Amino acid sequence: MKTITLQLLTLVRLQSLWRAALVLSVVAILYLATTSSPYPIPAAPIDKVNHLLAFLELTLLVQLGWPHGRRLPALLALAGYGLLIELIQGQLEHRDFSAADMLADAAGIGLGLLLWPVLARLQAYAIRQERHLRNPP
Repeated sequence: MKTITLQLLTLVRLQSLWRAALVLSVVAILYLATTSSPYPIPAAPIDKVNHLLAFLELTLLVQLGWPHGRRLPALLALAGYGLLIELIQGQLEHRDFSAADMLADAAGIGLGLLLWPVLARLQAYAIRQERHLRNPP
């Protein structure tokens, strides 16, 4: 059990992995938001849930990728990304601009923001455990 815990704690500290996951997620979300094809992955029956989950994920990836970064610029960038998606959708025949989608995006960002302290504590714990293993008492 201790080995699994240490592996998970190591995973939490792999900032480059989380940054790459963020880039991939941004690209995938943009594709899903603009495609006219049926989604290649299961989606929630209520579109707003998809928006909430997507922006919750993006917010958590930002925290994992930049644990000591400034929050406000990151949150504004995520909200701007949601607006950009809606502006693009407003120009597409098969999509519409939706303020309700932007509210769902904001709810996802807010939920992710509520979880940031949990991730911050987990990251700090991982750092302490790694130091402890490298320099045992």
